[in-house]
Amino acid sequence: MSGLKPPFLFATGIENSCPTIENGRTRRDEFAHCGHYERWEEDLQLVCDLGIRFLRYGVPIYRVHTAADTYDWEFSDLAFERLRKLDIAPIVDLCHFGVPDWIGDFQNPELPSHFARYAEEFAKRYPWVQLYTPMNEMFICAMFSAAYGWWNEQLASDRAFVTALKNIVKANVLAMNAILKVRADAIFVQSESSEYFHAENPAAIGPAEILNAKRFLSLDLNYGRRIESEMYEYLMDNGMTREEYHFFLEHRFKQHCIMGNDYYVTNEHLVHADGTTRASGEVFGYDEITWHYYDRYHLPVMHTETNLREGPSGEEAADWLWKQWANVLRVRNDGIPVVGFTWYSLIDQVDWDVALREVNNNIDPVGLYDIDRKIRPVGLRYKQLISDWRNVLPAQSVCLQVPVSMPSDYESCPEEAEQEEAEARRINTTPADAASVQGVRR
Repeated sequence: MSGLKPPFLFATGIENSCPTIENGRTRRDEFAHCGHYERWEEDLQLVCDLGIRFLRYGVPIYRVHTAADTYDWEFSDLAFERLRKLDIAPIVDLCHFGVPDWIGDFQNPELPSHFARYAEEFAKRYPWVQLYTPMNEMFICAMFSAAYGWWNEQLASDRAFVTALKNIVKANVLAMNAILKVRADAIFVQSESSEYFHAENPAAIGPAEILNAKRFLSLDLNYGRRIESEMYEYLMDNGMTREEYHFFLEHRFKQHCIMGNDYYVTNEHLVHADGTTRASGEVFGYDEITWHYYDRYHLPVMHTETNLREGPSGEEAADWLWKQWANVLRVRNDGIPVVGFTWYSLIDQVDWDVALREVNNNIDPVGLYDIDRKIRPVGLRYKQLISDWRNVLPAQSVCLQVPVSMPSDYESCPEEAEQEEAEARRINTTPADAASVQGVRR
């Protein structure tokens, strides 16, 4: 497989959020809202039609993980077998903003152990899968569920947020460990929202600084990075124990990770003096904010989510695609090892204009294809972009400790697959800091 490394990871995703609202009475399953359960074969073929070989994809966890140590693989088997035959490499999204009813919500301390067993069973069932996002957007999931009161537990306090965050990140860490026991060359793409908070005036500088420190908490814990004193005190004051904190310092899988960062026009915020915020629109942009995260973690980067609604001219989304791609090229040329780019998602989404908080059945025109599976201008532009750049832009895979392989490689080169896994097991014993990419500063 070493000679079969794919080029740059151009990707899309099929939106699979599944949080609950209305105190758990209503499940917001985007697969259902967008018709994917009925049109999954067509949707996977559309990925191929665009020339895309990498897909952020996962069956909503509540449909598979039906009870403790009990799984319904029927739909998952169909979909992943088709992905394998199409030679599309899934970046498997095991948990996207919601958990099964029997677990309850992200306040449940038993979530990490249940989730780790699920991840291990998934890896055993689909041994050809290499790329994973165990927990999607950990910071956003904790904020929306336990700080803003929008989803799942619908709580709004610092203690609830810290509880959700530590459970979500511990679940992610234990899942990485479980998957590596099955496939030693697994690579984890941490899709996380890249945020920035701008102070509106001098009185807002303090609140903005706190929010700009808080935005790193999920990845700091996930990568075992020691946390600065103010955020350490915040965690301790809101329910994290010393033992829980040391768990994250002692379980480090950074050498197996790609730092996926998501960027939308809503990712930058204006902070008022009282600590409240509103969207500021694009101020710094993807280029500048990606440097904030790369300088902190020194990991290979993948732009894992972006989109914009198609407006009256029909070109708004296509123009945003061009701007994001220009930013990716900029940070790459400046020295950040960028390995991939994603337009999210393949199909228009439903009710994401209100963050799934209300059941309006409003179609959000952000897909490469509309809800009727007709290609949008941004889809045509992305297809052309991939065609133009695929053979020009190397993957910079030298920055990864183990190479990315396609599903067909796993079956066609079993001896090389064994060699790659043996090398990956050797890397498992290398200290995370030594295996990490060295920083490149402007």
